Amino acid sequence: MYYRRTVSDAQINRELLDVVFRTPVWWVVIVSILGLLVAVFMSTFGLLMNQGLGLTGLNRPVFWGFLITNFIFWVGISHAGVMISAILRLSQAEWRRPMVRAAETMTVFSLMTALLMPVMHAGRPWRIFYWVFPYDFARGIWPDVRSPLVWDPTAIITYLTSSSLFVFTALIPDFAVIRDRATGWRKAIYGALAMNWRGTPQQWKLQGIAGILLSALILPVFVSVHSIVSWDFGVSLVPGWHVSVFAPYFVIGAVLSGVSAVLTLMILMRFLFKLQNYIWEEHIDALGRLLIVVAIGWHFLFWLDIVFALWTAESVETTYWQLRLLTPPWSWLFLLFYVFSFVIPTSLWLFRKVRRSFVWMFWISILVNIGMFLERLIIIVPPLMNKDAFTFQFGTYRPSIVELIIVGGTFALVAFLLLMFGKFFPLIPLWEEKEGQRLVETVKVGNVEVPAMIKE
Repeated sequence: MYYRRTVSDAQINRELLDVVFRTPVWWVVIVSILGLLVAVFMSTFGLLMNQGLGLTGLNRPVFWGFLITNFIFWVGISHAGVMISAILRLSQAEWRRPMVRAAETMTVFSLMTALLMPVMHAGRPWRIFYWVFPYDFARGIWPDVRSPLVWDPTAIITYLTSSSLFVFTALIPDFAVIRDRATGWRKAIYGALAMNWRGTPQQWKLQGIAGILLSALILPVFVSVHSIVSWDFGVSLVPGWHVSVFAPYFVIGAVLSGVSAVLTLMILMRFLFKLQNYIWEEHIDALGRLLIVVAIGWHFLFWLDIVFALWTAESVETTYWQLRLLTPPWSWLFLLFYVFSFVIPTSLWLFRKVRRSFVWMFWISILVNIGMFLERLIIIVPPLMNKDAFTFQFGTYRPSIVELIIVGGTFALVAFLLLMFGKFFPLIPLWEEKEGQRLVETVKVGNVEVPAMIKE
């Protein structure tokens, strides 16, 4: 149970729409800096397309490196939206209310960013549509449906479409609020987006049904997307990747990084948008406890991956795990990733004060995602470093400056898109908060009546 501070509807409208109707100085400064970084990122992308992939320094045997690591990372971050929004909405978890929209929006922007990685790595992105989708029926050319090149775009585009519908459907009542408070061109645009929303009982009923249906329908997509990403590697014959446990392992790892990203986003939103009345210690505590559970589940599947490799005692698998565990710099990276991704989040079980501290949880969430990025790097790069399949002579891999710009640029792009979204739409659903206020009860604690008790 959580104590809830009572806030009037008028105060909710005023505080959550403050940035929509007023442009703060901090927003202009941060968006300008991020816009500059995004421009550098896109310029590097254009130069890469003009000069070719050799500009990155990628060569055999390591020919994926940071680009595909980044692809897996952002697809993983995108799982935050469904985990926080769909599952918690269906389970009627009351503490979800201030974080659902931010999580859903992060899903959309993370997927859009993830899609750029294979496009960049293709080298000739204008040919991707030709080889992925069967549009040239006259010549009888069909894509190979057994290829991950077909699986990935199909799954991710489906996930992106459903997530966008999820976000838009939940925004409709808020569009109407902005429409009624705006004037001029804003009123016309938000009025069109509101689609004649008047807040009638039938409209609210349809809104609720749509939310439940989309939540239920998107869950199978949520599981399948990262399973398909894992099969990109699992169906290959590369030793170290040909592992049957990759599907659940990747999915639970995606949820771990996604929940951590939501933690980071919620704390930043509270600080930047002044949302102290809506994001409390209880919400951060709840996300921290969720992080503990997910980290333990991920840890089980992680060690299952190692056990499967060592149980067979095949020299190929043991050699790769020796490289990951015992050979610098991979052994150092492995230690960092294990501490950041498992030891630190599960230690939260013992420290309630840490779980309720915005500063501590902010840095812990950052460390968890650094660890998850290193985990994806350790999975991908070492198996590709083998120059000779028979002698296990390993090469080296160092990311080029172009790769580092691209990886850093994706973070700037997601942050830029989130801030632009927050300028035109409320990052916390107005109607969710107002609905939550109507669930407030007054209870007696001793001889004093205390408002704001919500029963879970």
